[in-house]
Order: sequence, then C-alpha cells, then structure tokens
Amino acid sequence: MYQLHHFPSNANAAPHMVLEEFGQKYDLVLVDRVKNAQKSKDYLKINPNGRIPTLVDGDLVMFEAAAIVLHLVDQHPEAGPAPKVGTPERAKFYQWMIFLTNSLQEELMIWQSPDRLTGTDVAATEVVKRGAEKRAGAYLDVIRHLKENGPLFLGEKLSAADFYLVLLARWPRPMTSPPRSRPAIARLLDKVTALPSVRRPYAREGVTDEIC
Repeated sequence: MYQLHHFPSNANAAPHMVLEEFGQKYDLVLVDRVKNAQKSKDYLKINPNGRIPTLVDGDLVMFEAAAIVLHLVDQHPEAGPAPKVGTPERAKFYQWMIFLTNSLQEELMIWQSPDRLTGTDVAATEVVKRGAEKRAGAYLDVIRHLKENGPLFLGEKLSAADFYLVLLARWPRPMTSPPRSRPAIARLLDKVTALPSVRRPYAREGVTDEIC
C-alpha cells in the first residue's frame, strides 16, 4: 500500500488526486508544517530536502511531486492517465508535466514566498514578488493552446497533467490575473475539479473552500 506524506494544499495534492483516480489504496501521513515537522529528524530521514510530499511505495521512497506522479502513471498504465510510452502523445504529456513543474510552479513558489530570496528587505521582496507574478502570468498564457486543442492538455483525454494544473491553480488565486481569468484554463479547471477523484482528496485533507 502506498503512503503519502502530506500537508493540506501542498504539492502532495497532485499525487493524491492521481491515487484517487487510479482507485489505489493508500495511507495519508500528515507532516505538520505549522510545527515545522518537515524539518524534523525523522522526516529528513525519508526526505532530506525537508519538503512535502514524500511517497513510500514498499522499499521505494520518493520525493518531488511531479516525479511521484510520473512514477504512479508508470505503475498503473491500465488506468489511462497518460498516453502509451513511445507515442507523440506521450511526448506531449511529458512536455506539459515538465513545463508545469519546472516553469510555472517555480515562479508561483517565488511569488508565494519571495522573502526566501530577499530576507527582510521589504522593498526587494515586493520587486521579486511582482516579477514572479509577471513571469507566472506569461507561463499561464502559454497554456492558451487549450483554446484550440482542449478542453484538456491532451484534447479530450484526461491526463495527470490536468491534475497538476489544478494543484497549481489553487495557489495564485489572489493574483491580479489568476489562472481562471483565462477562459481556456477556467474550462479545464471546471471540468477537472468536478471529478470525484479531485474533490475527495481535498475534502480528505480538510480543504473546505473552493479548490481553485
């Protein structure tokens, strides 16, 4: 049985949704960020980065949400969350997954916590935050391809990339131009957040407000 170490509304939401979509049995283990539990000696033994999430799959221990999602996809190809390996569609799936985690997520994390880069310099923090929001907005605009090819990343076929965008779209809701301000993204979010495999994980994690 899988074991997912999590904290509500963290990056663990993506693998959590995937586990639900696959109908897999799993245990949730709370890593209480309020108490800085992700930096505890015991947690650092399984995730030396001191970040969330971590997946335990038998003897395999993994960190990095996108890597966990790709592992789950490979373990359960019959569930259909990604195209067949070696196809152009699979290549596009990889493209969007890496884009989301390597480009968009990075800027959203800087936007959320600019002081990690600037320390106590208030003026610099504001500059960094504005810059991250501008770059994140540009990356969100890249997803405009959904207008022609959607409603999902791979057309009509649901994939793990759609779950990953739901995860990321929750964080920047206070932005001047949040993800939902783009009609193509709003349509994807409406379609995917209506799925039980999306609503159950957030409910189980104690999230009671709008998902994204």
